[in-house]
Amino acid sequence: MRFEKSSLSVGIALLALTIGGRASPAWQSIAPGTSQAELQARVGTPRETYQLPDGSQRWFYPAPGETKWAAEIDPDGHVVSARQVLTAEQLRQAKIGGWNMQDVLSHFGKPAETSYFPLMRRTVWSYRFAEDNASYSTMHFYFDPEGLLRLAQAMPDFLLES
Repeated sequence: MRFEKSSLSVGIALLALTIGGRASPAWQSIAPGTSQAELQARVGTPRETYQLPDGSQRWFYPAPGETKWAAEIDPDGHVVSARQVLTAEQLRQAKIGGWNMQDVLSHFGKPAETSYFPLMRRTVWSYRFAEDNASYSTMHFYFDPEGLLRLAQAMPDFLLES
């Protein structure tokens, strides 16, 4: 019985360290200049990839919780940067009237949810994120029938708060 309690204690301690942010996310260990092949060998195949107009690529990797990180890869196949993309700061970079659905996809990856509001004639993509790493929110992007971004709205995510 004593062994079981100590094993349980060790497991709880490891979980607490991971949840407490002391375990470094995979994207933080990816240095600029890392080759595309080395990136894939270290963290696996990306869930989503997007070719960007300048010839570079953006690879998306889901992470635990309400996070998603992206690796920017230059046309020569080397990592330029790796960062968490579902943050308030990143999501607020969306340009109303200037971005379309492809722009949002290439910046943030696939949404957690999609909806359509027929009376508004708007398609809505929703992305959950941890605002300030403390409270959960959802960013809603509203697109017109032509796919142009017309509204961005951040709201508390009460489903994840409980």
